[in-house]
Amino acid sequence: MTFESLIATAAATSGVFFDFDGPVCDVFAGYPAPDVAKELAAILARIDATAGQRAVETDDPMEVLRLAPRAGEDALHRIEEALTAAEVSAVKVAGIPVPGAVESLRPAHTSGRKIAIVSNNSAECVREFLKLHDLDRLVHQVIGRHPNRPDLMKPSPYSLRRAATELGIASSACVLIGDSSTDIEAAIRAGSMAIGFANKPGKEAVLIKAGAEVVIKTMATVAEALAVPTIGRCPAPGSSHHHS
Repeated sequence: MTFESLIATAAATSGVFFDFDGPVCDVFAGYPAPDVAKELAAILARIDATAGQRAVETDDPMEVLRLAPRAGEDALHRIEEALTAAEVSAVKVAGIPVPGAVESLRPAHTSGRKIAIVSNNSAECVREFLKLHDLDRLVHQVIGRHPNRPDLMKPSPYSLRRAATELGIASSACVLIGDSSTDIEAAIRAGSMAIGFANKPGKEAVLIKAGAEVVIKTMATVAEALAVPTIGRCPAPGSSHHHS
C-alpha cells in the first residue's frame, strides 16, 4: 500500500469524510471512556437491572448506548442525553486536535472538495470541538449519530449516505478516513472509498481485512496526499467561505 495509491484514492474524491474520534480528536483523552461507560451503566442499572448488568461489563460508552434500547424507550432517551452531555464535557478537556488533522482539513477544503465529519459521537460534541479550535470554517457538514437510534451508527452506512446527500455528491466520489473496522465497513456499505488510520499497533491488519483501500499510520500522510494538485480540479467558487 503505497503513497501513490493514497494519492490515487484522494484524486478520485470530491468529498472527504473524517471520522471524529481518532482522526480528528481523541475524544476521551481528558475524561476517560471507561469512566463515562460506568456512569451510563449506573443510570441504566437503575432502570433495568439486566441491561445494567450487561452494561457494567463494557468500558465503551457507545456499547452502553447500543444496550439501552433493551431497557425501553425511556432508558434509551436518558442514556442518549447523558452520553451527549458527557461527550460535550469530554471534548472541552480533550486537548488539541490529533496531529495532522488540521493539516488534512486545510488542503481538503482549499482543493474545493466537500468536507464532512461523520461520527458515532453526537453532532453537539463535534461542533463544540470544531468551534473551540476554530475548525468549523473548514468543515461543510457535521453528521453525528442520529439521536436515539443506535442502530443507525456505523457500521450502518446511514450517516455516510446522509453526508453525501446533504453535500450533493455521489457516495462513490467520497472517501471516509476512519480508525476502526466499523468505519471501513460503513464506507464500503455506502459505496464509498475508505482510508484506514492505524493509530495504534495491530490496527493495520484489522483495517486491511475490513477492506480499506489504503492504511496510513499518521494523519500527516493524508495531509500530504490531499495537498497534491489533481489535474482539472480547481478550488470551488467561494470555497474559502464558511458553510455549515
